[in-house]
Amino acid sequence: MARFQPALLGGLFIGVLSALPIIGFANACCCLWVITGGMLTVYLEQQATPKPIETSSAALSGLIAGAVGGLISSLASVLTLRLTGGVQQDAIEQALSNIPNMPPETMEMIRGFAIGPSLALVMVAITVPLYAVFGMLGALLGTAFFRKKATPDGMVGPTA
Repeated sequence: MARFQPALLGGLFIGVLSALPIIGFANACCCLWVITGGMLTVYLEQQATPKPIETSSAALSGLIAGAVGGLISSLASVLTLRLTGGVQQDAIEQALSNIPNMPPETMEMIRGFAIGPSLALVMVAITVPLYAVFGMLGALLGTAFFRKKATPDGMVGPTA
């Protein structure tokens, strides 16, 4: 469990900040919170070990952190949509009424998709892999910043 603790903390960071209503919009800027969460994961993992962190270990931790963050963010978004379902349904009805010549069966399909449980499934199916990849990229970036430098005699030197 101690091996995965930095990844879980990074995932919690990603999920909570991504799910917050106004702060979550920063993810539109190159998945800011996801990349930062991946970097945080590597930072925490490097602080826990005296040796330089391996790139493969950092990438795996970032991948896990991104997947956990995507799951938390998706579940929080689904919960928010369930709580504000009436507002969302009114907005969808307004948008659909502005589209001329739409067949009724297409309109019903969109209504069912935008309100029903299939929306949650699609959100999870898109968010979790996307966040996992960007979490891994953030972890690789964090490796470049936070990896301890090894001296030629095998001792760990100060980070520069």
